[in-house]
Amino acid sequence: MAEDMHRTPETLTEEQAARMLADMNDVIRAGEEMRKLRTEMIRVFTGFGWTQDRIARLTDMSQPAVSKQVAKHRTEEPLPPVVLDLDQPDAPWLEGRLWALAEEIAGTCEGAACARYVDELARGRKHFTPRHVDELRRLVEEDLRLRRAELTGAHRAAYDAISRGLDDPAAPPAAPAAPASVRRALARQIQRDRLAEPGRDPHRR
Repeated sequence: MAEDMHRTPETLTEEQAARMLADMNDVIRAGEEMRKLRTEMIRVFTGFGWTQDRIARLTDMSQPAVSKQVAKHRTEEPLPPVVLDLDQPDAPWLEGRLWALAEEIAGTCEGAACARYVDELARGRKHFTPRHVDELRRLVEEDLRLRRAELTGAHRAAYDAISRGLDDPAAPPAAPAAPASVRRALARQIQRDRLAEPGRDPHRR
């Protein structure tokens, strides 16, 4: 008994600690990335001519905090006007559309193949590397093939347009463009909105 009382407590192995902290680090990383993206979106909203009060309301930030962000970017080269047509050929825009399509499929089909990937993208565990984009495409293709009865022609048509673009993406524009994360976020939102509109062509401008 005496020996048991003085036994050194067991400690975590490095592998156990790594597994335990992995999800925490993913959430923290995703938070940092979202903060950076929100800062870039403030630049976009300012370019739209929106007031700081309006931006503060939408971003759930204080007006002084928005004003500070706007002032910080005044010395930088302004972003070019952001085109919001859904049918654009650059890779970040197409990746945002693919992400939105996968989210819509995951929300429509219980047990969708792409559901886990969508969650990992949202948590910052996956990023839009060429390999991850290819993996997401394969999962979306699988869902479109196996869940045909649960999905609409709009899902298939959107994927066909996205896939053609990703197979032959346009070169980046010569003029300064919005960061890839911003274009991806905008395309994601617009694609989701279009898919939610009943009877609308998914890639109509």
